[in-house]
Amino acid sequence: MEQVLKAIPHRPPFLFVDKIVEMTENRIKTTKEISPEEPFFKGHYPGNPIMPGVLICESIFQTGAILLSSIISDISDGIPVLTRISNAKFKNMVKPGDLLDMEAELVEKVSNAFFLKGSASVAGKTVVTVEFAVSLAKPEI
Repeated sequence: MEQVLKAIPHRPPFLFVDKIVEMTENRIKTTKEISPEEPFFKGHYPGNPIMPGVLICESIFQTGAILLSSIISDISDGIPVLTRISNAKFKNMVKPGDLLDMEAELVEKVSNAFFLKGSASVAGKTVVTVEFAVSLAKPEI
């Protein structure tokens, strides 16, 4: 968890990565234990709670941000900000108690834009696939 907290600015309750499982130069795998106590379960399909798809995508985006933190050497170059989401496909649900596995891969870098693809799965079954892009935004000091 310490490595995750050093890599990205997100913090609970808006942190959707618990652990980095594996990381190479252009690819990363992470996990998130989906607690039955997550605040979004209280109002998202009460009686049959499921994790909102947008939050599953966010977990993939955060996974990609962790990867980019190892690529971007100087924060003065900018911080990665989501600029595009495409081809999101929702295939299965995430329920309380699930272990969410995420992957993100850097596909291409053009100037200050990074193009990635990612996926999330539970117990080997794909939940979401998505392509996304981020650009480096100058931090306001």
